[in-house]
Amino acid sequence: MNDSEIRGLIFDCDGTLVDTMPLHWRAWNSVCKRHGIIFPEERFYALGGVPSVKILHMLKDEQGLDIDPVAVSREKEEAYIPLMPEAKLIEPIAAIARDAQGRLPMAVGTGGRAKYIKPLLESVGILDWFGAVVTADDVENHKPAPDTFLKAAALIGVPAEECRAYEDTDLGMEAIRAAGMEAVDVRAIPGVLPTPVAS
Repeated sequence: MNDSEIRGLIFDCDGTLVDTMPLHWRAWNSVCKRHGIIFPEERFYALGGVPSVKILHMLKDEQGLDIDPVAVSREKEEAYIPLMPEAKLIEPIAAIARDAQGRLPMAVGTGGRAKYIKPLLESVGILDWFGAVVTADDVENHKPAPDTFLKAAALIGVPAEECRAYEDTDLGMEAIRAAGMEAVDVRAIPGVLPTPVAS
């Protein structure tokens, strides 16, 4: 699809617009060590976009853990909050959104929760760029389901097939394609650091 056919832009947040994934990993790592949860860094990055409570239910079932996924998810979120001020824009992607301001409706579609995503976007100075912010709190089916992106498109009033969406994970790319949108893998854009994985 060429640029003239695109009428709306949708961006994932963590790892796409804002470089927060290493910060989330630090929070995850500390909490997992505390509870004896095995969660390799490589798998953490592969599950980008999946809400933490869902990941913890998955890990609990796989490892037979005696944990409360809701409580441990809250611990992870609390461990992340002090790290948020370290977050910086991923400039090559932020530049795309900056350039489209006032020309195209834009939204954020994220697996993060509203109480963290909105302050994060505000802290890096870009919350007011977007006509809508769809978070894990706003949809029942999370990525790789298309719901997040479909809701974002509806909120900015653009048909899904006329949207271009940006993501940094395989699950996110799957969600965009399932929504019928043009998918851009930001990992292939020069200047965007590749997702680090454990060696």
